[in-house]
Amino acid sequence: QVQLVESGGGSVQPGESLRLSCAGSGFRSEYDAIGWFRQAPGKEREGIACIRKRDGTTYYADSVKGRFTISKDNAKDTVYLQMNSLKPEDTAVYYCAASLLLHPIRALISKDYDYWGQGTQVTVSL
Repeated sequence: QVQLVESGGGSVQPGESLRLSCAGSGFRSEYDAIGWFRQAPGKEREGIACIRKRDGTTYYADSVKGRFTISKDNAKDTVYLQMNSLKPEDTAVYYCAASLLLHPIRALISKDYDYWGQGTQVTVSL
């Protein structure tokens, strides 16, 4: 059974940093990519970053480009999201998800992901 477990969320002040982790297990076949998504109250889920397992190609939403960095440790089946210069508008539940076959043009589209974690809350406020 595939499991994705996020960790590292919390409450921080604007300008501070957090690092989220997404640990995967139970994959019977190789997954293609891991993406990070977030959902704020009353808003649609937003794809913010993605990394392909095989070659490390990354994709970012404009809203986080230059502030967030996605990285991977294939040996641990873990993907990280380093979030710097956090803003109040980054407040959301953050989810990681696995795609078995990623189409690059749809790298941040939630419907193209097959497995999801339970989410971790990130709150940015004074």
